[in-house]
Amino acid sequence: MKNLILKDRMKIVAVAMVFILISCEKSDDLVSSEVSGTYIGTLTSNVSGKSTVAKSNTAATAVVKMVGNQIEVHCFGDDFDTTIMLSLYEDGDMINTCLTGNDFENRYGHMLGQGNMMNGSMHTNGNEWMQHLNNEHQDGDEHFGGFDMIHHSFNYTFKMNNGEFHFQGTKK
Repeated sequence: MKNLILKDRMKIVAVAMVFILISCEKSDDLVSSEVSGTYIGTLTSNVSGKSTVAKSNTAATAVVKMVGNQIEVHCFGDDFDTTIMLSLYEDGDMINTCLTGNDFENRYGHMLGQGNMMNGSMHTNGNEWMQHLNNEHQDGDEHFGGFDMIHHSFNYTFKMNNGEFHFQGTKK
């Protein structure tokens, strides 16, 4: 009888382990499928001229695709075409983004992974986004956009040499 109970418990544990592994995989797949796609919207620009700043709204498209554990965002419209890589961080109904590689280093003054680590200890409280902010950033560091998972929308402000371009769009 004791062997039968032990075997039943082992089966339950095995089923639970499989469920946990599948759930974790599905979570990453869900983020990928929810975020990846084409977003149609507008591009608002504040373009610096020699003596003035001109503001305009034009139709634009952002194509988002997963590349490893990051996303590639190709945003284009009239007189605008750029591609950037971003990291994703879950934050409730939002998925926030942050720069990667040299773009991160140029913006924040250190490499990703060498940030505000609070004496080298990782924070375990909060969600991915809060951990990212606590571990990699200082108060006042600016971020430029993300995904609203409820409204299936994406917004991002591209900081360029000739001004700022803010994309706001909804998934097609």
